Amino acid sequence: MPPKKMKVGVIGGGLMGMALAYRVSELEASVKVFESDSQLGGLSTHHNYGDFTWDKFYHVIVPTDGSLINLMNDIDLGESLNWSRSFTGYYVNKSFHSLNSPKEFLLFPLLNIWDKIRLVFTIFYGGRISNWKKLEKITVKEWLIRMGGKKNFSKFWEPLLLAKLGENYKRVSGVFIWTYIRRLFKAREHPVEKDYMGYVSGGYKTVFDRLENLLVKNNSSVLLNTAVTSIKPLEGGGIEVAYGDKVEYFDKVVFTAPVNVLEQVAAPELCEIVKNNQPIEYLGVVCLVLVTKKPLTPFYVLNMGDVNTPFTGVIGMSSLVDSSETAGKYMTYFPKYISKDHPYWNTSDEAIEDLFMTGVRDLYPEFNDDDLVSAHINRAFKVQPLQVLNYSNIVPKIKTKHPDFFVLNTSQFVSDSVNNNFVVTHVNSFMKQFATALETKTSTNTD
Repeated sequence: MPPKKMKVGVIGGGLMGMALAYRVSELEASVKVFESDSQLGGLSTHHNYGDFTWDKFYHVIVPTDGSLINLMNDIDLGESLNWSRSFTGYYVNKSFHSLNSPKEFLLFPLLNIWDKIRLVFTIFYGGRISNWKKLEKITVKEWLIRMGGKKNFSKFWEPLLLAKLGENYKRVSGVFIWTYIRRLFKAREHPVEKDYMGYVSGGYKTVFDRLENLLVKNNSSVLLNTAVTSIKPLEGGGIEVAYGDKVEYFDKVVFTAPVNVLEQVAAPELCEIVKNNQPIEYLGVVCLVLVTKKPLTPFYVLNMGDVNTPFTGVIGMSSLVDSSETAGKYMTYFPKYISKDHPYWNTSDEAIEDLFMTGVRDLYPEFNDDDLVSAHINRAFKVQPLQVLNYSNIVPKIKTKHPDFFVLNTSQFVSDSVNNNFVVTHVNSFMKQFATALETKTSTNTD
């Protein structure tokens, strides 16, 4: 008799869940994705900016994002990838500095030539370190001073860390900065598209629309606005998933949502969560997005060396994205990364917009209110964990105890920054194990 088609449930409709669901559906399995939000995407979801739709938060693809680029090719979006030269700036002492060539770097006024040599060495060496375990035993401050000296730290690194993490940077390990150096250093080494960054036409909405369409084509489906209330094992094998007033049965279930949700819905027979006494601390983000008639900045990334600025940095999305994608308008993101107890969480959008707009006008005195099309405040409570000393030891250890239940989520990213390329990389690695589990189950069903 023909093999029974496997039925697989995937909890979570972010990029991890949707990429996984697509890969599983290609194995002749029927997949159902459960997403509690009204849109797919998680942190990569989209936002309606009036005349156009684009990413809610800023995202970029670098040429060395092999896993992500391969996924785009697999879902026939390779030709929708667009590449543009990216530019980086540094703002300090009321001045803008371009840092995009050896000459510009040598002219950077805050450091002497010896300091600059040591800074280049820090970036060059840091991009080649493979043993991250050693870096999580030393603070980022200690490591950067050891590599580049006190002046490099105080003049270059510390303002960036303060802007990104506030005083929390003093508790973060060297792994934090290493993950960023490694990814961007590799991108800058790319022999063909050096200093280039990319995006998908239509933003990440294009990606999630395509993944959903492919799932439907593969006899699978997505449920939005659907919060799973319980996940239990079935006698004899398989998993029961309850949502709303319904119960559904699956041969396998993969959980991709956060650990705190897992604790609430998964039966203890399915998995064991071992926690350290030290809780994981997350940074969230409050982000002002301006849509304007004229571009505000030539830089894709403007690093802020001024800690008094109300936002962490400036992301000139329209320095990369063609204005035809944004209805002839220009987009600029002004993020502020904050801890869970920051007063901004209880501050109205209107008050935050007023505060951030004051910072925008200080930064760009030539900014004219007549050029403003619209302003938007977007928030996300959990964006990235604080990688404190020995972070890998305090991350919850999740041990699945049932052969039909699996967990794959970003809590497992102990040595990677949370970006979409690493998300897909983890999916690809997981699929090697999961494909074998599916084959074993299918073989059993046909005996």
